[in-house]
Formats: sequence, C-alpha cells, structure tokens
Amino acid sequence: MGTFAFKMPDIGEGVVEGEVVEWMVAVGDVVKEDDPILSVMTDKATVEIPSPVDGKVTKVIGEAGDILPVGVVCIEFEVDGDGNASSSDSSTPEATPEPAAKAEPAPVAKAEPEPAPAPVAKAEPVPAATVARAPGTKALASPAVRQRARQANVDLSFVAGSGPAGRISHADLDAHIAGGANGASRARPMGASMRTEKNGTEDIKVIGLRRKIAEGMISSYTTIPHFSYFEEVDVTALEELRQHLNATRPEGAPKLTYLPFIMQALVKALDERPECNALYDDDANVVTRHEAIHLGIATQTDRGLFVPVVKHVEAMDIWQAATEMTRVTSATRDGKATAEDLSGSTFTITSLGRLGGLGATPIINKPEVGILGVHNAKDRAVVKDGNIVIRRIMNLSSSWDHRVVDGHDGASLVQLVKSYLEHPATIFM
Repeated sequence: MGTFAFKMPDIGEGVVEGEVVEWMVAVGDVVKEDDPILSVMTDKATVEIPSPVDGKVTKVIGEAGDILPVGVVCIEFEVDGDGNASSSDSSTPEATPEPAAKAEPAPVAKAEPEPAPAPVAKAEPVPAATVARAPGTKALASPAVRQRARQANVDLSFVAGSGPAGRISHADLDAHIAGGANGASRARPMGASMRTEKNGTEDIKVIGLRRKIAEGMISSYTTIPHFSYFEEVDVTALEELRQHLNATRPEGAPKLTYLPFIMQALVKALDERPECNALYDDDANVVTRHEAIHLGIATQTDRGLFVPVVKHVEAMDIWQAATEMTRVTSATRDGKATAEDLSGSTFTITSLGRLGGLGATPIINKPEVGILGVHNAKDRAVVKDGNIVIRRIMNLSSSWDHRVVDGHDGASLVQLVKSYLEHPATIFM
C-alpha cells in the first residue's frame, strides 16, 4: 500500500487559491476515482473537486472557511501500489486528527450524563468512533448538513457525530434518521406545557458565498456614494399585452413574466442614457461605457444570492431574452452555472418577486454604476382623468453611483423605462 497526496488543483484561469466550502469525505472513507470529495469557492464560482484515485482517505487538510492555495496538499489517500508520496511529505498546517485520536473512550467517560427525559437515546449503543457531547453543547456540522437536518425536522443536538470533536457528517445524519430518532418530536409528560423557554444559541461561521456577499456589500456600500430614486408605473396595458403574447406564444417559447419586458425597455433606455451602462474603475479613476448590454439578474438560491448574466440583450428579441434569462437563472439555482454565466454584467436588475414591498434601496453590484429594483404589480385605486379607477401598478426602486451618475441622469433613465412600460408598443418600435 502507498500514500497518494493530492494537491489543490488549478481550477480556473487566474485562480491562485480557494476557500473550503465543504468536505464531502472524512478520514476513513473509501472513495472511487471521480467521486466528489471537496467543494471549493473561488472569486468566480463554486467548484466540486473529484477524487483523482481509488483509495481510503487518511488525512484531510483545512476546515470549512479555510483558504488553501493552489498546489498545496489538501488530502491524502491510502492506495494500492506505491502512490506518489509518503505521509511525511505533506506540509499540512492544519490536518484533521486521525481516527484513533477521535475514537478514544476517555471523552465519553467524562461527558455529563444524559438528561432524564432521554432514556430512548441511551438505549441505543453509540458506535465506538462517535464522540459524545454534553447536554447544551453546540452540535458541529457543515451548512449542508444543517440544511438537511432542518428539512428532515431533526434536532442536531440529539445526533451523535463521528467527526473531530463530535462533528456530524451526512452519514451520521443518515444513521440517525434511519434509526427513527427525531429530536424535534420527543415525548412530553401528560399535561406538560407545549411552550418552553429557549436559551440556546448557534454560531454560524461566515464562509463561502456568504463571505463573498458580505465582502462585496461592504466594498460597494462603503466606497460608492449611493443615491436612490423611486417611481411607480402603470402596467395595465403591459399586462394585457403580456397575457396576449403568452396565449399566442410560439411552441416551445417560455411563458413571459414582466422581467423580459423590463429587460427590453432597459435596452432602449440605456441606449439613450449610455452613462448608466458603465463600469467604474476606482483605482484608475476611469469610467468605461459599454455599447453591449449585459444584464445581471439577481437570483436567490438555497446557497445565497448570485447574479447570473444575460449577455448581449441588445441583440435579442423578447422571446430570446426570456429563454436566456430562464436558462441562466435555472442553472444558478441548480448549482450548474458556469463562471461565464456569473460574470460580465454591465447593469443589474433585482426583483423581490412575490415579496413585493413598496420600495427598497438596492446596493449597486460594483463596479457597475446603477441597479434597478422591481416590485410586484398590484391592482390599486388611482385617479385617472379625474375619476377613481382600478389600475395595475408596479413600483420601481433604483440606486446610482453619485460619483459618476448625476441625479438627473439616474432619474431620467427610470422615467424612460416607465414610459416604455406604460406604452409597451414603443418597446418594439
């Protein structure tokens, strides 16, 4: 048997390091070549790294949130044959403890006794490799494991973990669920109150995409002097056109929402206000105006907020824009978007969809100079020609980089979009 030391690969042009999002294997696991072993986030995308060999995991380096440079050994396997290194060859500043270190019975013996109401949990023997936690001690688990536990209505404080310091893996959660245990449904004595005091806390490490979002928001909000502008739009005529086009749409064409119309309206408006379709380089003090219109579509996913990009909307008709928007947003939600799909925007649209709201102050997607927020359309009583009538009204919010976009310019673009949406035939003229 030999040792195979696997180094963090070069996972993209210009990428020199990656942040560990989640280890999908643990020490002692047996994997096959091409099995996913590690999820890594770079500045451009989240990438799953496959196993390069068949073998048994003997060492992993780095925990979720750690930054690993390209070229450093990140995992070692025991393999048939000579392998490519000895265990002593890896310079690993933070290696995960070997199984023997986490399987010693001493920590179990020192743990505080289980609370009286949990005799069922004590009836099942704990495997030798698990680490017991004292009552009230926080359960250690990755964000992916926590999400699965929430979906399964499982309280992780009752799940035995086999990882370092009792860390709970996917396999531990599977074993817990298979055993029929569920911490959220423990029996209560007859007549006991259904309400109890809650004093627990949970520390969530800001890593991966959430860290990237935080860094981006801080950079944008602290370096860009935002000003915001709000407007309401009568989309009654647009709604009629939308319904008609959906009823007569070509075979295979997507159903139109408001967003493709807004995208087409922005194409015309940005053509008239080119200062709003630009990127600002802070360091060089250069504003680059773009003829191409690449619209970022802010998209909420289970993993956080992404901004996939519809490229060259200026060259698309409404059906093409709708189709491409559906493709990139669906790929993003499914975790299949490429780095190309997630980069290159010149202006961004953010929509709160059904959450609606009257207004918001969207944060600019730096280095862009503007962003348009879209709120849901509602029927309202409004005054038109001296009469109270029911019209379908949509609110728009916008934010602008006041260093390069004057208030008049930002407001003018929103007014152009309003005019096109209120007279939708002009979008296509």
